[in-house]
Amino acid sequence: MANVIWSAGIDSVSGALSKPGKGQHSCQKMLLGTHRTAPTTSSNCNRVYIRKKPVRSTRPSADEISHRTDFGAVARMVNTRLHNQAQYAQDVIAFKEQSRYKTMRQYVWHQCENEYYESQG
Repeated sequence: MANVIWSAGIDSVSGALSKPGKGQHSCQKMLLGTHRTAPTTSSNCNRVYIRKKPVRSTRPSADEISHRTDFGAVARMVNTRLHNQAQYAQDVIAFKEQSRYKTMRQYVWHQCENEYYESQG
């Protein structure tokens, strides 16, 4: 069995160590590693996995494509609105007066989402 030795000072490793390639000749595999130090585990609690890149077996449905299109349209509206200085000043004031949304982007997202669906009918 292989042994992984991490550099000194690394307390935790979790996730992809290398991502799969995107080219025609890539291996489509991902190297994942985990390392934990806890009082209940042994000092050699290391794991390294090789995972194949998941491949979707079905085509996206019309409903899913519609949701993706709507999401993209709202995301573009949000970015445009956040970069418009005149609108941004008004949004900051309105955001501070409300308490429902925790972030400015969340507040603007819901405003743009409402505008988008009202314009769709």
